[in-house]
Amino acid sequence: MLKLIDTHAHLYSPKFDHDRSDMVRRAVAAGVERIYLPNIDSESIQPMLDLEAAFPNSCFAMMGLHPSHVQPDTYQQELALAEKWLGERRWAGVGETGIDLYWDKSTLAIQQVAFARQCEWAKELRLPIVIHSREANREAIEVVRTAQDGRLRGIFHCFSGTLAEAKEMIGLGFMLGIGGVLTYPKSDLPVLLKEISLEHIVLETDSPYLPPVPHRGKRNESAYVLHVAEKLAEVKMLSLEEVAQATTANALRMFGNEC
Repeated sequence: MLKLIDTHAHLYSPKFDHDRSDMVRRAVAAGVERIYLPNIDSESIQPMLDLEAAFPNSCFAMMGLHPSHVQPDTYQQELALAEKWLGERRWAGVGETGIDLYWDKSTLAIQQVAFARQCEWAKELRLPIVIHSREANREAIEVVRTAQDGRLRGIFHCFSGTLAEAKEMIGLGFMLGIGGVLTYPKSDLPVLLKEISLEHIVLETDSPYLPPVPHRGKRNESAYVLHVAEKLAEVKMLSLEEVAQATTANALRMFGNEC
């Protein structure tokens, strides 16, 4: 059986409340050995931990504050809580963090502050950091460039950008998280990824969002990472087995086998 890893899935979302256990079992049956769970904010922590406790061999939690939830009145308290949690146990990574200028450009300054602080946590704890950079690649890259001292590593999740940006991210020590967008007819990713070595790519779903073809318009789930792997194999003109083996090794190298 293929061995796959979903490096980014919000399986604690209320969208899975009616079939969460069955959905995780479907992923395992499809060959998904590990599913990494990025945190959103204080409200998502307990549902995320409950899921991890229910499937300790499959689900691995991260801790961080999502940029869309960085708000003037609450972000300092949210960061303090995330930092407290980071000190209480071992986590798979820091995140998801980053910058999102799609929903709200007015919070850019405090998003940069929150992101930079989470970069420091990742370095101190020697954990990978998972970066969200929606319509903000340039801004996110600059925060990473400033923070990079040789200790920072991670994933630019749901990569969407230019070849130059992809190479810049890789040059800073990061991998590209590739998900369902790769399968969309109008996506630029198939052309771009022909120029990127497989050693810099990990797979993800971002479930319940961004479902791949043939599930567009429906809820995404971790089992569907197989469709992303199939499309990547087509793009790279490799076998599905080669893509699964390489991207799984990349994810294990990023997150570590101990998690």
